[in-house]
Amino acid sequence: MPKSIQEILDHADELAQRFEDYEPEPGDERPVEEYLLERAALARARGERQIVDAVTAARAKGVSWQRIGELLGTSAQAAQQRYGAVIETS
Repeated sequence: MPKSIQEILDHADELAQRFEDYEPEPGDERPVEEYLLERAALARARGERQIVDAVTAARAKGVSWQRIGELLGTSAQAAQQRYGAVIETS
């Protein structure tokens, strides 16, 4: 829904005021280590999704499991066991 410039400015002022008025409560902060672990887990999940997509594309173009294994630093059998069932259901 389109907003007028005044509505956008009012909303920006409201958000700015909420930031200025914010007072952290005891449970609001997390240790940096938890944040870093969460980010690392998310990056790993994204990386795994990229690998699945790449393996799917490679197999669609006829790349052998042997070659895929080599590129992933594993055996053909390990690559097929790990990604074979996943790409068949994609």
